[in-house]
Amino acid sequence: MRSQGQVRFIKISSRVQMTAAAIVLALLVGWAISMAAMAWTQYRAQADRLSLLEREARVATATERVNAYRDNLEAVTQDLVKRQEFLEQITEAIPADVKSESAVSDSSTEAAATVDKVSAAIPEAAALAQIEARQLAYVERLTRYADRRAERSAQAMRKLGLDPKAMLRRAEQQAMGGPLEILATSANGQVDPRFERLGLSLARMAALEESLDGIPQVNPTSRRMTQVSSGFGYRRDPFTRRGAMHQGLDFKGPIGAPIYSAAKGRVSFVGRKHGYGNVVEVSHGNGVMTRYAHLSRFNAKVGQNVEAGDLIAALGNTGRSTGPHLHFEVRINDRAVNPRPFLETAQNVLKEARGTDAADRGE
Repeated sequence: MRSQGQVRFIKISSRVQMTAAAIVLALLVGWAISMAAMAWTQYRAQADRLSLLEREARVATATERVNAYRDNLEAVTQDLVKRQEFLEQITEAIPADVKSESAVSDSSTEAAATVDKVSAAIPEAAALAQIEARQLAYVERLTRYADRRAERSAQAMRKLGLDPKAMLRRAEQQAMGGPLEILATSANGQVDPRFERLGLSLARMAALEESLDGIPQVNPTSRRMTQVSSGFGYRRDPFTRRGAMHQGLDFKGPIGAPIYSAAKGRVSFVGRKHGYGNVVEVSHGNGVMTRYAHLSRFNAKVGQNVEAGDLIAALGNTGRSTGPHLHFEVRINDRAVNPRPFLETAQNVLKEARGTDAADRGE
């Protein structure tokens, strides 16, 4: 410290310093504890408030339905009919095993509470309340089931190196049209969000499962011709002897050997292409296309629908070729990708994705 022009130093012992530090630390810890306590109190208050609002919402829902039944039984009946029509329309094209999910005997807690309240207040409306509860239970269960199936398809695509979101975008961009027909779940033209969510889940499931069918999964040659004579990637070109990109797989075999479609699709090209010789191309949707080259004979026509394993051509030696073989390509958005992962693993991956077991249906 400074006094009368002179600077004096005050020496504080180590014990005093440690004591002061301990006091400051204790104050900081006490402050932190008090702040944490305040935060916890606020959190509990907010949680209690949300819980109260949720309970009030459930009570309000049940009360609204009681009032609706009391005010106009005919309007409620019309709404139930519209809901049933909505369900029948959006489930008309789905597989039979999905429709079997309609065997629902239970209902949600909220729906059960509504049934009890309606039955107690208006005994003559009990049957309608039961029907409504079963409809809602069916919608909720089928939505969960569709979501699980869609996720299984998405996982299969990821295992094969495909992007399920990109596949869905391409599926949505495919040509479509027709007159506008608005679906509703009530007589006033409105759509219950739970029913709309079901429709979206079923549409996503159907699009992903349909995309699975277009994934190359069958060897394009016979079982006796599984040996690949030239792989995908950079190699020494057989004509120039220089490095070049080989955009497919080559399967060596005898002229005239059968060539099969690797997946479900539509034949989009039959003819000759420079370097490829005789070519068949099959479009599988969502930007996926397979190409079969150096053929000796065509067994398919443009526009023809084919299934995986259908005969489409015969092996040959046309075009830029050193001997009889099939040149097989897989292209996604016209970009060549390695066909080997599809041919080696696709069948097992897709079989697993399509499988339906008890665990998948359980709740």
